[in-house]
Amino acid sequence: MAVDRQRTRPVTVVIPVFNAFECLRDCLASLDAHSPDATVLVVDDGSDDPRVAPALVAWTEAHPERALLRLPGNRGFVHAANRGVAEATGDVVLLNSDTVVTHGWLDALSRCVNSDAHIATATPWSNNAEIVSLPEFCVANPVPADPEAWARAVRCSALGNHPELPTAVGFCMAISRAAVDALGLFDEAAFGRGYGEENDFCRRAVEAGWRNVLCEDAFVVHRGGQSFGPLGLAPGGEAMDRLLEKHPDYLDEVSRWIRDDPLASRRQAILDAVETDESGRIETSMARD
Repeated sequence: MAVDRQRTRPVTVVIPVFNAFECLRDCLASLDAHSPDATVLVVDDGSDDPRVAPALVAWTEAHPERALLRLPGNRGFVHAANRGVAEATGDVVLLNSDTVVTHGWLDALSRCVNSDAHIATATPWSNNAEIVSLPEFCVANPVPADPEAWARAVRCSALGNHPELPTAVGFCMAISRAAVDALGLFDEAAFGRGYGEENDFCRRAVEAGWRNVLCEDAFVVHRGGQSFGPLGLAPGGEAMDRLLEKHPDYLDEVSRWIRDDPLASRRQAILDAVETDESGRIETSMARD
């Protein structure tokens, strides 16, 4: 595999949507603010909230680089994500609709996946993203009062490299088109309506010689729910059982990475940067919605 470091590949933001209108509204507003000209494909997975369809039509029709794919019925996240990735061209950033993006997020993710021809996925920092959570590790931290403060902190603390992760975290993951071509899409047959599909994709990537990395200079807010064990998978649950059938060493690998906590010093540097932000507006405490 070779990469042209002089010119980044095109990237499409793919957003699977099913209801959750208030979160969706905030996500789209953040894209307007920070990525107004991005190529975006929204996949409406049969939303039945009557507010969603007109909002998506209005938003996508407002810019020529936006498109809307409406599925006839709700098939679940994995199917919607696969349809979006298959329809898109170039690299993809798969973005949950319960996220809020910040300044520079998309350029950072694009640079990251273009920085090494062996990178399959890249995940940004977040308040609620398990192994890349801030300020507390493996905790569903509340939404920050000032997301841009945390975005500034991760940018100024970046070391210029992208450390290895055992897996991407699916709330926001950049995926190399070359990796999709080599590995295929998410395994819908195994993971049905969701949970475990990104972990399986990432472990398949590792087994084929690819890398999953942290995009160290991007921060994306994730509302999400509470944690259900390592990377959103309940031990003993059906999704975990299916994942372990395919990758018996998954829990051992993730548990070892969590125990070693290789990002500890980077998290501390970000917290220090937040505390010393010269604007004087930043606090390390985080406020709940």
